[in-house]
Amino acid sequence: MEIIVLPDAAEVGRVAALKIAQVVERRPEAVLGLATGSSPTDIYASLARRVAAGELDFSRASGFALDEYVGIPLEHPESYASVIRRDVVEPLGMDPARVRVPDGRAADVEAAAEEYDAAIAAAGGIDVQILGIGANGHIGFNEPTSSFASRTRIKTLAPQTRADNARFFDDPDQVPTHCLTQGLGTILDAHEVVLVAQGERKAAAVAGMVEGPLSAMCPGSALQLHRHATIVVDEAAASRLTLVDYYRHTYENKPAWQRFA
Repeated sequence: MEIIVLPDAAEVGRVAALKIAQVVERRPEAVLGLATGSSPTDIYASLARRVAAGELDFSRASGFALDEYVGIPLEHPESYASVIRRDVVEPLGMDPARVRVPDGRAADVEAAAEEYDAAIAAAGGIDVQILGIGANGHIGFNEPTSSFASRTRIKTLAPQTRADNARFFDDPDQVPTHCLTQGLGTILDAHEVVLVAQGERKAAAVAGMVEGPLSAMCPGSALQLHRHATIVVDEAAASRLTLVDYYRHTYENKPAWQRFA
């Protein structure tokens, strides 16, 4: 696990985007794991600027969204199908036919979840999974006590998660109670992971993920088991890390061949 501590949220987005761009430049047909929410917004904006400047091409890349609400209409502006199309596919010039979102409207949600995991495997796995982390340590919608071996499945959202997401809806009661999410086991299968976190509100979750015990109470701590996880955070989100000076020292002294920013 590599921990990169940067001055502010904009710099977090810029550096994380460079890591993802490196993967796409190396493999234009890369398979991306696409997160939604506030955390990755600056990543997608930074990548979109590079696409607009002709520096990066996502037209051959594929994508799998991390999660989707259950029962939300496809056309709803806050369905993750809509969000991914609006914030990722269109700005990055991706082929919509190459981007999938879990089917939260399926008559058989369990079968849809199993098929989604199978589709990821059939695509050769995810080359780089983009993640944020919730204040309670969740990644994707894997709430506390989620199994580290879990696959894509239906989950009940914690009250705090629904409250956090209420800002995207006209009424808090409109926030769905259930979702389909890639499981922790699915996420751990990704070849690389890039997780971003910004703000003091995420500091406890970041500390638990990076330095806390491996525990289902902090689902993000599962990334301690990942072979290639890059954690990019701002100063506020890093404020509860015990070894923050060591992480800065390590990043500043990376060998040239390991650098991407």
